[in-house]
Amino acid sequence: MSDNKKYTVTEHILFPATPLNLEALNKAVANKRILITGGSFGIGEQVAYKLARAKANLVLVARSKEKLEEVKMQVEELGGNVEIFVADLTNETELDAFINKLKSEDTGIDIFISNAGKSIRRSVFDSLDRFHDSTRTMALNYFAPVKLSLALIPQLLKQQGQIITVSAANVLLIPAPKWSAYQASKVAFDQWLRAASPELRAKEVAVSHVYLPLVKTRMIEPTEAYKKFPAMRADHAATIVCKCIISRQRKFKPWWLIFGEIGSVLFRVPIEFFMKNSNTK
Repeated sequence: MSDNKKYTVTEHILFPATPLNLEALNKAVANKRILITGGSFGIGEQVAYKLARAKANLVLVARSKEKLEEVKMQVEELGGNVEIFVADLTNETELDAFINKLKSEDTGIDIFISNAGKSIRRSVFDSLDRFHDSTRTMALNYFAPVKLSLALIPQLLKQQGQIITVSAANVLLIPAPKWSAYQASKVAFDQWLRAASPELRAKEVAVSHVYLPLVKTRMIEPTEAYKKFPAMRADHAATIVCKCIISRQRKFKPWWLIFGEIGSVLFRVPIEFFMKNSNTK
C-alpha cells in the first residue's frame, strides 16, 4: 500500500523527512469532501491513504476501474469514506459527465487536488508526425484541470475551499530537450492557476502549487535514465500534499530548487550550449 523503499544518503539530503501531524490533518479535513484526480496510482493513491487515516471524505477519479476499486477497499479499511468514478479526463464526453455528476450532488467539493498527469519524453525530430503527443498531454495536464477548476470554483467559494496542483520542479527551470510536449502542458496549467490565484485568494479560496522533484511512480518507468536518478517516494510526496492542506500554503518546492532557478536565469546561455552538445538519450 505504501512505498517502503529506503532512501539513499543522497536522497535523504535532497528530500529531508517531512513529519505529518495527523491530529492537525484530522482537523483540517473534518467534514470536508476532497476530490483527487489520478487517484488510482502513484501520488494520488498515497494521498488517498493518508487522508483515509484522517477519516476524510474522498472522491477519486481515474481511468482504471479495477485499481480504483482496490484503492477504495484500502481507503475504507483505513477508516475513510470514498466514492470512485471511472473516467478518462482527456475524453470530453466523460469529463463533462463527471462534472455534471459533481454539480448535481448536494454535497460540494471543499478541496480539489489536481494530480492526474501524463508524461512524454520524445525528441522533437521523432515527433514530426506525432502532433497528438501535444494534444494528449495538453488534454490531461491543462484542459482537464482548467475545466474542473472552473466548474468547482462556485462550490469552493461557498466552502472557502482550496485548489492544490501537483506540479513538477522543472516547471520553474530552463526547459529541457525531449520534454517539449510535457513541459508545455505543465507550465500551461501552472501559469493559468497562478494568474487566477489572486482573484481566488481574495475570495478566501486557497491555492497551493506543489513543485515536486522526480518521484518514484510508474510515470518515470519508461525513461531508462531515471532509474539511476535520485527520486522522492510517492508516499513522501503525498505527505507534502497533506501538509499543504493543513497550512494552506501557497507553494512547496524542494530546498535546493532555488539554486536551479537562479542558475536558469544567470547561466541560461551556457546551460543551453551544454544541452545542445550533450548526449540526452
